[in-house]
Amino acid sequence: MMRILLFLATNLAVMVVAGIVLNLLGVGSILQANGVDLNLANLLVFCAVFGFAGSFISLFLSKTMAKMGTRTQIIETPRSAHEKWLLDTVAELSQKAGIKMPEVGIFPAQEANAFATGWNKNDALVAVSEGLLTRFRPEEVRAVLAHEIGHVANGDMVTLTLVQGVVNTFVMFFARIIGHTVDRFLSSNDEENSGGHGIAYFVTTLIMEILFGILASFVVAWFSRRREYRADEAGARLASKDAMISALQRLKAEYEMPSSMPDQLVAFGIRGGLKGGLAALMASHPPLDERIQALRQL
Repeated sequence: MMRILLFLATNLAVMVVAGIVLNLLGVGSILQANGVDLNLANLLVFCAVFGFAGSFISLFLSKTMAKMGTRTQIIETPRSAHEKWLLDTVAELSQKAGIKMPEVGIFPAQEANAFATGWNKNDALVAVSEGLLTRFRPEEVRAVLAHEIGHVANGDMVTLTLVQGVVNTFVMFFARIIGHTVDRFLSSNDEENSGGHGIAYFVTTLIMEILFGILASFVVAWFSRRREYRADEAGARLASKDAMISALQRLKAEYEMPSSMPDQLVAFGIRGGLKGGLAALMASHPPLDERIQALRQL
């Protein structure tokens, strides 16, 4: 799912840059210890402010990043019957879902794909790839659009932002505790450093933020996988269960074809062959077989 990958990349970049800037500006002095103890309450508030700031910046940049990252062309005035049908279908599904008509776009990719993003359900973007429009049947395209509109109507990006904000808070919190501990251990015999933090604090904190940030992405990916089932249900409700299953089966068939370019499909988070291990923990989507089975049991 492109929106998840862009969101995570933007969020991690914001967090790393914020950490570097804060350290360079000496803001970390707020968290200096009295003796050997940190003020954990102040530290937690400090980390929450900047942790949620990173995730909300990512949210507000999500549409811009998605357009730039995928080279999506927004349809202002339809230039073909294909584009008119796309606009009309999104308008119909949006009204059915009870949300404002999102921006609609097409991005130049031969892999069958689609995404939705935006900072709230009434200011969203829904885009599909040229490959999906070319090869999928109209009812399958409609089901994919319904799935993406389901993400918007369910408020998944906002909920993801709140989850990411909590995760960011604890990433910064524990990284600074470890950085402080390492710094105090290394400088315990250095009287000059007894009143502040040494270089070990800044280096350790930065390294731990990156490592914890990667581990935290497992939590976000797990949450994303849970939301995919709900979006599939929304697609089945707004379009039809049979069409939604058919669209997922078409995705699965394209993935299994040698010419389906699996690396690109994995990058968009729609790979259906993950069985376990680290790759499965990082996947933003459940395996396609599991999604199809869940729809059949509705």
